Amino acid sequence: MKICIYGAGAIGGHLGAVLARAGAEVTLIARGPHLEAIRARGLKVITPEDESVLRLAATDDPAAAGPQDYVILALKVTSLPAVTEAIQPLLGPETAIVSAQNGLPWWYFHRHGGALEGHRLKSLDPDGALWRRLPPARCLGCVLYAAAEITEPGVVTVSLAHRFPLGEPDGSRSRRVQALAEVMAAGGLEAPVRGRIRDEIWVKLLGNLTFNPISVLTRGTMSGLARDPDTRAVMRAMMVEAMRVGEALGVRFDMEIEERLQAAERIGPFKTSMLQDLERGRPMEIDALVGAVAEIGDLLDIETPLIDTVRALTIHRARLAGCHP
Repeated sequence: MKICIYGAGAIGGHLGAVLARAGAEVTLIARGPHLEAIRARGLKVITPEDESVLRLAATDDPAAAGPQDYVILALKVTSLPAVTEAIQPLLGPETAIVSAQNGLPWWYFHRHGGALEGHRLKSLDPDGALWRRLPPARCLGCVLYAAAEITEPGVVTVSLAHRFPLGEPDGSRSRRVQALAEVMAAGGLEAPVRGRIRDEIWVKLLGNLTFNPISVLTRGTMSGLARDPDTRAVMRAMMVEAMRVGEALGVRFDMEIEERLQAAERIGPFKTSMLQDLERGRPMEIDALVGAVAEIGDLLDIETPLIDTVRALTIHRARLAGCHP
């Protein structure tokens, strides 16, 4: 099985190491000092249990890797439009694209079956380039329950990485999704195939939608924000708004809001990805994590006043930091 990890940063690097240990032929697409270090010394992965160094094929030229069985997109959503053309040499007739990213995916309404079937969200794919060049028919969903950082070039430190639910947009148990789940499980990950992957996406999104932008505005950590009664109240109210939008799309939430807040609190004093981006002057995933929910609310005539307010404040904060146009 040939698998390319496009965006072999923290989570992508960890996934690549896991899949390689399970016997897959893995190629990492990386860049800069991180790529140079992987080529020179291998990829070092440090987990709470152990650490290992793996020699994996790594390049910044996707054409050198050739067609793959799976291309796992582990880079930030903000980077996708710039790499759609570079991804093309990796796509053979049967290649599956796995969107292993936070937030709602560009393919969300493909085979959705609701009133918005086939709709392309402008906040995620304003000119339709993702839909055209990364066709939804190729796509599998993957929800990330993981926390990791590149602690130095070539070194990935994993603090949490236990569950990566997978699913087809139409809910089927296809051979391609089952085969990927099997190799991920062989590497030691929990990768259940879900018939309703969008439910999983929304449960994860409830946390990203709230903790990420609030952390940018306050510089608080996951556990710190969850334990503070004022920020906790704001995030709870944002989750209520988001759940109304999700339920209008047919999403079933199997977790109460308090359970979701408690789950985030248990992660500990971890900085969200958006806060890390702010501190490093990188573009933030505001549209994928916040803007898409507000856009769907507008389409369905569901008011999301607090989400809209937090989104506006986060964009302003990002502009002040030079992280947003």
